[in-house]
Amino acid sequence: MENLVDQSNVLFILLGAIMVLAMHAGFAFLEVGTVREKNQVNALAKIMADFSVSTIAYFFIGYSLAYGVNFFDAASALSEKSAYELVKFFFLLTFAAAIPAIISGGIAERAKFTPQMIASFLLVGFLYPFFEGAIWNGNYGFQEFLTNSFGAPFNDFAGSVVVHAMGGWIALAAVILLGARHGRYSKDGKCNAFPPSSIPFLALGSWILTVGWFGFNVMSAQTLDGITGLVAVNSLMAMVGGTLAALVVGKNDPGFLYNGPLAGLVAVCAGSNLFHPLGALATGAIAGALFVWTFSLTQNKWKIDDVLGVWPLHGICGAWGGIAAGIFGLTSLGGLGGVTFYSQLVGTIVGISVAFIGGYIIYSIVKSTMGIRLTQEEEFNGADITIHKINSVSSDK
Repeated sequence: MENLVDQSNVLFILLGAIMVLAMHAGFAFLEVGTVREKNQVNALAKIMADFSVSTIAYFFIGYSLAYGVNFFDAASALSEKSAYELVKFFFLLTFAAAIPAIISGGIAERAKFTPQMIASFLLVGFLYPFFEGAIWNGNYGFQEFLTNSFGAPFNDFAGSVVVHAMGGWIALAAVILLGARHGRYSKDGKCNAFPPSSIPFLALGSWILTVGWFGFNVMSAQTLDGITGLVAVNSLMAMVGGTLAALVVGKNDPGFLYNGPLAGLVAVCAGSNLFHPLGALATGAIAGALFVWTFSLTQNKWKIDDVLGVWPLHGICGAWGGIAAGIFGLTSLGGLGGVTFYSQLVGTIVGISVAFIGGYIIYSIVKSTMGIRLTQEEEFNGADITIHKINSVSSDK
């Protein structure tokens, strides 16, 4: 019976890893549908290459930094490790690799390819596991400090802050250092529209991410005895809340509509194990509205050319999710309790600070040593021809 339980847990977390791995196809098609046609090949190539680079970085460095486990033993010793321990690495890798996948959407259409791969290696090998280990493995005494100071540790069940806010705030640093795409803003301050190249591809990316997210959230329990239907229902309600809010506030714009469920799912990750479904619905609805408002501010008022809006979607909605767990997770608002508002607030602020400062340092180093931006001519020709020597659509008639 014990062996059956162990093997069931292996299968459970393996299925979770596969579902989150599939989400990377969602990241790819969301970007393919949003960028201009001359950058679609690059969007697909970046996600695949980033995942591979992330695997190397996390296998050799990141996982060990976060959890103190390494894979440098001989094959005979590795074979003696439990199957669960090995598959758990795969599962957590898919989370770590989401960081460069998130960033990819923000820096699209003008970033160099190889420098971005190097930045991804540094982020997944060093920066991300530093905060991941502090929250999910109790490293550095940070959770103990929060418990002693505010009465509870920082609750981030599936990564609103650890994954999404981290990715979004690192992306903001990268976008600022890159600068806007040529022609995006006129000298008189006018914002020139670069419309999405394919709404169907954008919608496909959103659907793939939405479906995979239930592996992201529900299977963050990591074992069968930890699974709860509450996480599934809360994820569903937050997804719906984000969709409807983005639809209304975004005035039926399909770009906002298809990012709405993602905003709700980003926000619910942290407290999905605590919320009442109505709290999850409210969290998702606020996130959907937040995405529309902050995307418009970012693009039109602040002139920050974040192509897919990954800072509003992951950075802002992820931070909201971390804080929301300290609001709707309280028993007074129908939650299960075990959280405090101040622990969630401090944990969120620390997470976004580590992300933005660390991301700014890493991208500044890469920028100063090898450059991170295509030339104006290369950008005009498109990343597909410039980097990959091929277009997404054949010119043959």
